[in-house]
Amino acid sequence: MYYIVQKNVFRDPRYDEIFHVLDSLNLPYEEVIFYPNSNEFFLETDRKDVFVYGSVKLAKVCADFDWNPGSFYGGNHEYEKYAKGFGEYILNHGSFITQFSDSFSWEENQKYFIKPSIDAKVFTGKVFTESEWKDFTYETLNNNENTRITAETLIQVSKYHKIIKEARVWIVNQKVVTSSYYLFHDQAGFEENVSNEGLDFAQKMAKIYNVADAYVMDVCETFEGWKIVEVNCINSAGFYKGDVKKIILVLEEMYAEK
Repeated sequence: MYYIVQKNVFRDPRYDEIFHVLDSLNLPYEEVIFYPNSNEFFLETDRKDVFVYGSVKLAKVCADFDWNPGSFYGGNHEYEKYAKGFGEYILNHGSFITQFSDSFSWEENQKYFIKPSIDAKVFTGKVFTESEWKDFTYETLNNNENTRITAETLIQVSKYHKIIKEARVWIVNQKVVTSSYYLFHDQAGFEENVSNEGLDFAQKMAKIYNVADAYVMDVCETFEGWKIVEVNCINSAGFYKGDVKKIILVLEEMYAEK
């Protein structure tokens, strides 16, 4: 395949690993510059067997291109769709979707985990108290320099759950390819590799519901067992310590002859 890779767009210290891997495998690629305020970018290739890697916006724009596989953005990546497929295995099972400016009820001393519903990059999801959320929404909506969040931006609101550790798992053709921890909570003992229990859980989930031919699943260990944190588009997911070469090789195996 031919690879289109956006110049470094987010703070992933291993972002450039994709270039090293493509070079080592002698796979063709080109870097593109994609400006935030435009949907256009220059390409040298006219090939159709293309895989895209870069920002969420690039993945979104390229999803409509006549490429194979191109971008997997959209479809079952939306919470309201994959939540139905995975059901109670979702960490935020029972959460609700509302608009950024909408009011919703809070119990005394309650905390919610609130994050963007679709575009995960517009603000960082985290745990809020009622006063913290009201301050955040007021400051955001009254900041004239903010153009990414509006009163109608959709958010996902869920109850707060105690998490032990979190990991990212890459899934292609309903099989776990590679994985990486990315967060340990409350001094949880560090492990270099994601535990077999976590990988077995992700593999089980991949067979229960197929989000896309290729995607990433963020999972976490809780005191109630392993849960799915969220599902993200493989075209714009940070690598952490995942094995990028394995990802590229399995994509090549799946799409090189299509």
